[in-house]
Amino acid sequence: MRAGRQRRGRAQVEISAVQYDSPGYDDGSNRSLNREWVEITNNSRRDVALDGWTLKSEDGDTYTFDRYRLEGRSTVRIHTGFGRDTDSDLYQDNRDYVWGNRSDTATLRNDRGRFIDDHAWGHDRDRHHHGGNHHRQ
Repeated sequence: MRAGRQRRGRAQVEISAVQYDSPGYDDGSNRSLNREWVEITNNSRRDVALDGWTLKSEDGDTYTFDRYRLEGRSTVRIHTGFGRDTDSDLYQDNRDYVWGNRSDTATLRNDRGRFIDDHAWGHDRDRHHHGGNHHRQ
């Protein structure tokens, strides 16, 4: 673990926001699917290569980052549906919703499978863990 990693404050890379219940009627349209998303933020000044990193739901739906570099001090939004990937928006290309409206956990792992962050909602209350403080399997 790098010395600067455990400083107080925000983690280097974290799940910064989740829109798990697509606004409006869940009609399964691509527009509705893309209104469901997870944001990942890089709080450091340096770019981070996310190649091979995964974003996974409790049900096992997994998005794997491919040749993507998250610039320093920036955020990327991972949408559920189809779209054209850009620096700030990536698309899982799913035809169904990924994140549970009532409860779920989004888990981010690096390319070695090491826990980076998670964001859970609806179980007892929303909770947010960062690497090193996580005890669930």
